[in-house]
Amino acid sequence: MLIESFLDYLRLEKNCSEKTIVSYGTDLTKFEEFFKSVDEEIDFTTVDADVIRLWVVSLMDGGYTSTSVNRKLSSLRSFYRYLLRKKIVAVDPTFKVVGPKKKKPLPVFVKEEDMNRLLDEIPCGKGFAGCLDKMIIEMFYATGMRLSELIGLDDADIDFSASLIKVTGKRNKQRLIPFGEELERDLRVYLSVRDENISERENDAFFVRKDGRRLSPGMVYLLVKRNLTKVVTLKKKSPHVLRHTFATSMLNHQAELEAVKELLGHESLSTTEVYTHTTFEELKKVYEQAHPRA
Repeated sequence: MLIESFLDYLRLEKNCSEKTIVSYGTDLTKFEEFFKSVDEEIDFTTVDADVIRLWVVSLMDGGYTSTSVNRKLSSLRSFYRYLLRKKIVAVDPTFKVVGPKKKKPLPVFVKEEDMNRLLDEIPCGKGFAGCLDKMIIEMFYATGMRLSELIGLDDADIDFSASLIKVTGKRNKQRLIPFGEELERDLRVYLSVRDENISERENDAFFVRKDGRRLSPGMVYLLVKRNLTKVVTLKKKSPHVLRHTFATSMLNHQAELEAVKELLGHESLSTTEVYTHTTFEELKKVYEQAHPRA
């Protein structure tokens, strides 16, 4: 009876579509079936927050996504707001119920052996174009910088004497990223090839196209995708995947989380912590594959 009166209210006063009304009706009917299975003496006016939480848990255990569960919970909230206005209930039992958080997808990254194969074994091409491809892939992997940061690099941002790269990140915030001997060697090779082939450059840009202009985001994206396709079958093959790969590799080799945060230029440590979940997932896979009783 209460469900029917609520659906009439949605139809006549709120002018909701029939599809919406059917959806509300299904959610509320299923919830009623659930709490009756818990205790036949319960009705909509005596349901409490614990019963609703139990329902949420049962939905999650039943394979519903957090998005679907929150939508069903939203139906229940609307229903109890209606009952409150009609003074059928004195308290909204959904008020203290928190819906499940939506799971964030784990960052996609390239395995270390695939990166080594790409950089050490597979040729990127000949001449300036091939040298540019290899240098960009290596720069992303060795520093974890963002696409916009790489494109914005000027010659003056590379300090060979201190082995530091100055990058300008979000909100023009600058940070320094150290680099090692291998990257230094390849940077010097790139500079030599670039200066032999490019007579004039735009605003002292470090990475340039053949006509001397600064690279565009689209060009770098396609360059990275083309080269990653040689070693991986991931759906995502973007510069950001290489940033994820840098962070994951650092943590896999026992880098401190705070240090990785600073290198990536994250504002909050919680943003960096997502990579610890990635490394943990990898550990689980190794365990399941290697342990005889996994």
